[in-house]
Amino acid sequence: MRRIIIPLFASLIAAPLLAGCPQREVAEVDPATNKEEFKDIPVSLNRDIDILFIIDNSLSMEEEQASLNANFYNFISVLENIEGGLPNVHIGVVSSDVGGNAAVGCPGNGDNGTLQSAPLGGDGCTGPAGAFIRDIAREDGSRDQNFDATQGLADTFACIAALGTEGCGFEMHLESMKRALNGSNPTNQNFLREDAYLAIIFIADEDDCSIEDLDLLDEAAAAEATLGPLSSFRCFEYGVQCEPDDDPRTPGPRQNCVPRDDSAYMYQVQSYVDFLKGLKDDPSLVIVAGILGNETPVTVGTTTVGNPPRTIPELEPSCTSPSGNAAPAVRLRHFLDQFPQRNTFTTICNANLSDGLLQIADLLATVIGNPCLDGNLTDPPECRVSDVRFPGQDNQTETIIPECASVPPDSGDLPCWHLEPDDACTDTPSGLSLIVERGTGSVPTGTHVQARCVVE
Repeated sequence: MRRIIIPLFASLIAAPLLAGCPQREVAEVDPATNKEEFKDIPVSLNRDIDILFIIDNSLSMEEEQASLNANFYNFISVLENIEGGLPNVHIGVVSSDVGGNAAVGCPGNGDNGTLQSAPLGGDGCTGPAGAFIRDIAREDGSRDQNFDATQGLADTFACIAALGTEGCGFEMHLESMKRALNGSNPTNQNFLREDAYLAIIFIADEDDCSIEDLDLLDEAAAAEATLGPLSSFRCFEYGVQCEPDDDPRTPGPRQNCVPRDDSAYMYQVQSYVDFLKGLKDDPSLVIVAGILGNETPVTVGTTTVGNPPRTIPELEPSCTSPSGNAAPAVRLRHFLDQFPQRNTFTTICNANLSDGLLQIADLLATVIGNPCLDGNLTDPPECRVSDVRFPGQDNQTETIIPECASVPPDSGDLPCWHLEPDDACTDTPSGLSLIVERGTGSVPTGTHVQARCVVE
């Protein structure tokens, strides 16, 4: 008889108790109980994950990059301590520089979404033997690694993630992501695996400025008369829409800012959302995260430049820290929000950026899964468990899985579920794993188990 310990992932939510059916499912619970733990569980364990970092390498990132470099080890440590050990990872790094106009310090196509694997620092570290880091488990328990094992995964990652600060000041984070993954760059071949999770992580202190019409970077006086002074404020003016919006260059606070969907110069954020989701047959395989400037407040101020001096509009920082200032990341935050239950954000204005990296690593660990129910369950536990195909889509189907009448169950009772104490769950209030007994039965590809258990 085949017993499956389900790898649990997704988010925990506390929500009003929904309706259910008898047989010890949720509906039998006292209506006064009003919280539940929800788990969305892939039936097939997937320990493959491709992680792409898009790191701002403009001049303003000097302090932030130093802090990040000191804390990349914490990120790798969380991955290495995922239940079952380090997953099968590809880790790649690209910069935010895709060029645009040499006259403004952005020559050609910049780095063009090319995976960066050569160390820039002079500390003697070595990069991987290839365009990205590969660390994959073999059947015999050894690891297929393309880096110096004595140097280690964390040091190799920190080595290639220190991109410096000489990149274009018009940071095209989303466009760099797309060029890294759309198959147009031969250097990046084999990074993206068809059935692996894909995690996209942005680290930046300025918002996305993915430009479709490079006339936006025209430095000529005639262009300035139309487009305004040549500065990163153009990215805000033509990429973001706020209230009031009569004149984006007028100083003052702004509210309800969203990506502009009618820009003549910048790509719509939605086009990148559609691109990323289109890379996977199952969009739930995509995870996005960011260590970014706070989304609010958004305030237009002024600054003085040139000789003779003149006053031009400037977007004021949305947050400050010993590591520097950051502009409001309206476009990038909107991008993250389009991946519900698969996104996380933390501010780049934390004095120590280790918390942000740990938060992202924890999200990845949750997605990869552990066998534990995390809530403080009622005694006896009250759960509703279902096989769900195409969850969240118009063609979603659901089949209730009954609780096992006995453990081990009779073959005629399969499939069924039960909870079992698990040494791997000692850090959770329940100490229990959800077990689905299927015998020799199987389920269609893409099936998820959805479990709702009442918590106290």
